[in-house]
Amino acid sequence: MEFLDYSVVIAYFIFSFGIAIFYARRAGKSTNEFFLSGRNLPWYLAGLSMVATTFAADTPLAVTELVAKNGIAGNWIWWNFAFGGILTVFFFARLWRRAGIMTEVEFAEIRYSGKPARFLRGFRALYLGLFINIIIMGWVNTALASILTGLFGIPEAEVYYYVFACMLLVAVYSALSGLWGVVVTDAFQFFIAMGGTIILAVLVVNSSPIGGIAGLQERLPDFAFNFLPDISSVESAGGAFALTVTSFLAYIGIIWWASWYPGAEPGGGGYIAQRMMSAKDEKHSLFATLFFQVAHYAFRPWPWIIVGLCTIILYPDLAADEKRLGYIYAMRDFLPIGLKGLLVAAFLAAYMSTIATQLNWGTSYIINDFYRRFINRNKDEKHYVTSSRVTTFILMILSIVITLMITRITGAWEFIMECGAGLGLVLILRWFWWRINAWSEISAMITPFVIYPFLLHYGISFPNTLFILVPVTTIVWITVTFLTKPTSDEVLEKFYRKIHPGGILWKKVSDKLPGVKSDGNFLLMFINWIFGVVLVYSILFGIGNLIFGYYAEFLVSVALSFISIIVIYRNLSRKGWGSVIQ
Repeated sequence: MEFLDYSVVIAYFIFSFGIAIFYARRAGKSTNEFFLSGRNLPWYLAGLSMVATTFAADTPLAVTELVAKNGIAGNWIWWNFAFGGILTVFFFARLWRRAGIMTEVEFAEIRYSGKPARFLRGFRALYLGLFINIIIMGWVNTALASILTGLFGIPEAEVYYYVFACMLLVAVYSALSGLWGVVVTDAFQFFIAMGGTIILAVLVVNSSPIGGIAGLQERLPDFAFNFLPDISSVESAGGAFALTVTSFLAYIGIIWWASWYPGAEPGGGGYIAQRMMSAKDEKHSLFATLFFQVAHYAFRPWPWIIVGLCTIILYPDLAADEKRLGYIYAMRDFLPIGLKGLLVAAFLAAYMSTIATQLNWGTSYIINDFYRRFINRNKDEKHYVTSSRVTTFILMILSIVITLMITRITGAWEFIMECGAGLGLVLILRWFWWRINAWSEISAMITPFVIYPFLLHYGISFPNTLFILVPVTTIVWITVTFLTKPTSDEVLEKFYRKIHPGGILWKKVSDKLPGVKSDGNFLLMFINWIFGVVLVYSILFGIGNLIFGYYAEFLVSVALSFISIIVIYRNLSRKGWGSVIQ
């Protein structure tokens, strides 16, 4: 790094803090402003913020590792979540905005009744806002540490001082500006991060060791460019992303709907729900979520994938657990003065957007759903905003402690996915089946933790653990549902009047409320889901086909994309589905 590089990084920090200072007064007005931007976000800002948050410092490294080990198809480990993401767009985005709540866990007390509902709200506030949240921030910190070590050669004993200094800066601007500052900064950070990664991909693939896309294709085996996994046999795959039939079913047929995972929650949740609830109205909520799904799965990965393929040639001696470092070495070896500073700023932007969201989102649960609900209920808004700012720094300190304990990022991913195995179906059905109660969610959250130690004892590893965790958890929560009392009629009717989800599984309640009509057409919602999935994958594969010169396949992808857009547009325009397009 030269003087110009450091100047770029410093300019980035100055601009980010300028945004935070600008929004500080607005954020201090109320918790509604601090956590939900006054429910006035336009769809493009809400959508960009979702994309920026999921673009963490570890994401390009993780994709590089997947591609270097198993080719492009290795990305199906996370591409499969698009099925659930599109389900959220058409079945849940408008419902979240309609609920009028501040956090996802507040949902417990508008949908369920009695002490179980109160317990669920408080428990999920601490479980998600504290326990899961600091694990997520811990692995993002660990990824940034890897980047700084690989790029600057900072010794491992010292690198975390730099990471924690960055985190302190993020905590300051997050505490100052609330969600408005976080979202606007996210948009700025996203364009820096994407611009930097695209520039890196272009420079690396066109370097003399690679020789452009043609040179890349000549020097790598054909399997590296396969978009789909090999499910025939692991032995004959030759390094491709090969899955047994059962593993393929786990990735494609189970994980996306059955497992809870941050940013890909079945039915929406976490910071995705926070952005949906912050949107101007239901239309903005839906379009923000649709934009997020397309950008997240289809547009964003390709610069990382290209660099990942190049690292197979450039750094062939990297051990399996070091493949992710190839991305950092590419930055170090191929970026000229000035652009190296831009890429460092891009990674800091990716890191800061994720940490800022996690701090704001986690704080919203702890303050709104635990502190204000159960500890200190009758204070003014200024008190709760101040408490939120203090809690932001407490979360920062706790995440630092967890960071020092994490040794393997992918291990943290797998652990969180296993913790939520079997919970997804409850999160989906709680909107559309009156019989789901608070005990359904509670039992679904607890069961994986009871079963998990036995799986470890018998040496069952991920993803095969899901074939045990998901069915056992499902059987447990369904059994518990029918053995416990249903939610009170009063709460069910109030929920139905407010949300009017419709559907045959609400018939017991809807028959009592003939004047409340659902504006959701389930057939059209299902069709939109199918074509939404086609839209995401056709754009994803279309971009890849264009990059690698498969022009016939590219034209097919373009045609599928246009057909999907037309079908979705026409369906959203129909009055029977709420006339989202107006």
